[in-house]
Amino acid sequence: MSQELLTVAQFKERYQISHTAFYRQVKAGTLRTIKIGASTRVTRADAQAWLASLTGGAA
Repeated sequence: MSQELLTVAQFKERYQISHTAFYRQVKAGTLRTIKIGASTRVTRADAQAWLASLTGGAA
């Protein structure tokens, strides 16, 4: 099964958050990322889980 991966720029644009806010969420452990070489990616499932945690599951 193939999982869609978002770049940091795509994630920030889609969810309208700043660069600082993105890495604050990562550091806090509320948003999981994966590294592919030097690139940071977010799976669509992790992005949706992050959004659901902010909205109380109403995503």
